[in-house]
Amino acid sequence: MPEPAEPRNTWTAPVAPGPLNAVVQVPGSKSITNRAYLLAGLSSTSTLVRTPLESRDTVLMLDALAAMGGSYQPGPDGVRISPLSTEGDAPVAVALGNAGTVARFTPALAGLGNRAVRFDGDEAIRRRPVAPLLRALSELGVQIEDDGRGAPPFTVHGKGRVRGGKVDLDSSASSQFLSALLLAGPSFDEGVTVRLVGGAPPSEPHIAMTIDLLRRFGAETERDGTEFHVGPARLACPNYTVEPDLSTAAPFVAAAVAAGGTVRVTGWPERTTQPGDWLRSLLTELGQRVELGADGLTVTGTGEIPGVTLDLHEVGELTPVIAALLCFADGPSVISGVAHLRGHETDRLTALATELSGLGGDVTETEDGLRITPAPLHGGEFHTYDDHRLVMAGAVLGLRVPGVQVENPATVGKTFPGFVDAWTTLLHS
Repeated sequence: MPEPAEPRNTWTAPVAPGPLNAVVQVPGSKSITNRAYLLAGLSSTSTLVRTPLESRDTVLMLDALAAMGGSYQPGPDGVRISPLSTEGDAPVAVALGNAGTVARFTPALAGLGNRAVRFDGDEAIRRRPVAPLLRALSELGVQIEDDGRGAPPFTVHGKGRVRGGKVDLDSSASSQFLSALLLAGPSFDEGVTVRLVGGAPPSEPHIAMTIDLLRRFGAETERDGTEFHVGPARLACPNYTVEPDLSTAAPFVAAAVAAGGTVRVTGWPERTTQPGDWLRSLLTELGQRVELGADGLTVTGTGEIPGVTLDLHEVGELTPVIAALLCFADGPSVISGVAHLRGHETDRLTALATELSGLGGDVTETEDGLRITPAPLHGGEFHTYDDHRLVMAGAVLGLRVPGVQVENPATVGKTFPGFVDAWTTLLHS
């Protein structure tokens, strides 16, 4: 894990003035937005993506598509995406920032064009795993030059087509490797058949999300255990509406538990593939009152938080907020199944253990998770390591701990640029 950044601006996370009574609207899902943008770029006609997330990661995806021959036009009803064109052969560069979806989903698209595309981004993206995906793309006919790094920076030399076919893939470090191949598969000459090797990919809901979007854009997909197939297809989806981001909703529903009172998140879908929907069962397990209705998801805190043992393998992105919340539990808790979080925006397990313990908590790392023993907390600086989910975790801590100084809150712009304002509104509704 990198050292905390040099001191930058901090945000004093506000203490809850009392039990909450708030209604919250969260922005569109980043995971769905970037998948929809990519499939729109591969479609045969333009697509209007409605209610998309507007954030650093989604702008990076739009700019990546534009660099490779697509175009986009924001409007009052959403963003209209025009398909990628294979015209032009001048080399271009794609800025990845620290966006895993951009780094992993777009290289295959570069192989479909006729130009050299160089991919690079923030220092953090160079440490995030991508080698298994690059190997698989090479075996499928994509020409990649990476000097053996298996990580950015690398260059894809487009040949106007990608053969596709069958390939083995180790996706145990990230389900995005598998999603990347499946999303591009309809545009390969032979489609793609992916046989998973190694351990099971984390976050099965994100795989289900990818398959759902492929079908909505007209692709035919098959799954037989650990083997996935997507045939060649002419994609089209004139209109696609993005759901609210349920993982971004995590700190808001956690606020009802930590501070007491009621929080309603509007627009919560009745059925969804998003991993954040698991929050409903988690909060019920924690003894909170949870109701899903036509007006959204309503959570009412009971004033008690029991210690729990949780396997978060399928919903690892929720770990920072859940770990912060469990610091207020009545007894010890254990989070397991999330070793893959060491390869996210930062090593989230080490970061959480370090920062939660730095504020007085008793939090230790395990091989694949965290052990949390409640202890009196105090204020202090909460480093975020340029990780948006850690900003959200710091906000939850501040509900009950005065003086939590959240470092670099602007990094939350990765998924929710308006988070700080929305959080302040939550506490003063």
